[in-house]
Amino acid sequence: MNGKNTAHRLYPGQHVRLNIRRLGINGEGIGHAQRQVVFVDGGLPGEEVDAKITEVHDNYAVAKLLAVRRASPRRVAPPCPLYAACGGCQIQHLAYEGQLAAKMDLVRESFHRYTGLDDIPLRPIAGMEHPWSYRNKAQWQLGRINGRLAAGLYKPGTHRLVELTDCPVQHPATTRILQVTRDVLETLSIPPYDERKKTGVVRTIVVRCGFATGDAQLTLVTATEHIPSADRLIDMLRTRLPEVTGIMQNVNNKKTPLIFGERTKRLWGKPTLAEKLGHLTFHLSPRAFFQLNPVQTLKLYQYIQEAAALTGRESVVDAYCGVGTIGLWRARDAREVRGIETVPEAVEDARENARLNGIDNARFFAGKAETLLPRWIKDGFRPDVVVVDPPRSGCERPLLDALVRAKPQRLVYVSCNPSTLAKDCAVLFNGGFRLKWIQPVDMFPHTAHVETCALITRE
Repeated sequence: MNGKNTAHRLYPGQHVRLNIRRLGINGEGIGHAQRQVVFVDGGLPGEEVDAKITEVHDNYAVAKLLAVRRASPRRVAPPCPLYAACGGCQIQHLAYEGQLAAKMDLVRESFHRYTGLDDIPLRPIAGMEHPWSYRNKAQWQLGRINGRLAAGLYKPGTHRLVELTDCPVQHPATTRILQVTRDVLETLSIPPYDERKKTGVVRTIVVRCGFATGDAQLTLVTATEHIPSADRLIDMLRTRLPEVTGIMQNVNNKKTPLIFGERTKRLWGKPTLAEKLGHLTFHLSPRAFFQLNPVQTLKLYQYIQEAAALTGRESVVDAYCGVGTIGLWRARDAREVRGIETVPEAVEDARENARLNGIDNARFFAGKAETLLPRWIKDGFRPDVVVVDPPRSGCERPLLDALVRAKPQRLVYVSCNPSTLAKDCAVLFNGGFRLKWIQPVDMFPHTAHVETCALITRE
């Protein structure tokens, strides 16, 4: 094994006793056996557990939890009866204060590992007073269980559907709309799509609710262009779901893990959902990104406002702008805002949201930030403040290189993955930037995810 001593290497089936030291990026417990890192789902920091090795890799092993010999005082009974099977949440078995502490440790460990920093300017995490019913959007797959039409999520690592009738982290309106839609589809004998047989119609039901407006948007993701009994379907949904202001169809006929396809069409009602965030109103099309936790989003945006420190004279770039929420939030305090987004419908939403809120100093461009920002810089544009809010994979290297060349006074990095944030920061540090502070925000209680807002400035 690459010249390493394998005499005491772990092997599948081996039973080990582990002291869990911390949580990993996916909420798994991390311990060590025979000088190897071992990941154990269900283990909590401070616990001693018995586990069985299931996988062995060059740099780590995976084990199944067999027994907890010494339990953490923060271990609790998960309130959701489907917690173990569903996989939508990863750490409901950890008391909420323990979740917040673990997420702080995750950010700290990521920066230590990828940047070598020991003294990290890490602020206390912003948690939720009521960490339930916070998600404004749900995406449930369709399938058959014992011949019945069922809606839910796939069990992690499988294609086995776990039926859900309720979910404690979802806004109650989303689960009610999902269940009514499932019932109507069953009544009309509109079949779910079977990926193995390549038969059926509906793959996924997507519901988004406006916390501030009370409106809801329903999208049926189908594998076919035609929905049988479409007129009756729309009439029944309108009658039973008066809060739904728009019913949409998205066509995805590809074999892909992605929920949405490229084409969306309106079946009835408004093509966008109205939602408010602070002093702004937004219109959201089905594929457009919008933060899933409106309560914590307001806190996050206040930290972005603090980090940007706009005076009215700055040029701001909002990379990965979605429907323009961050850029429009700060536009009134900037000279100009340029937003970049890859999803064309989201760009149209952003432009409409600017018009809707009477903002005339914000422009939005369809394309990749990694392409457009370097082009603008080559043409002589120099932003004073750049806000990036990339996917979990972080910023692509061309964008980081462009930021180093652009030398903005302030870079506000909003991240949903501490590891990629730290990796990107290592590149930026080599380019003359320094980290002023990191503010974690708990956007997704009971999951392993942690959002952060980092202020990065020039030396």
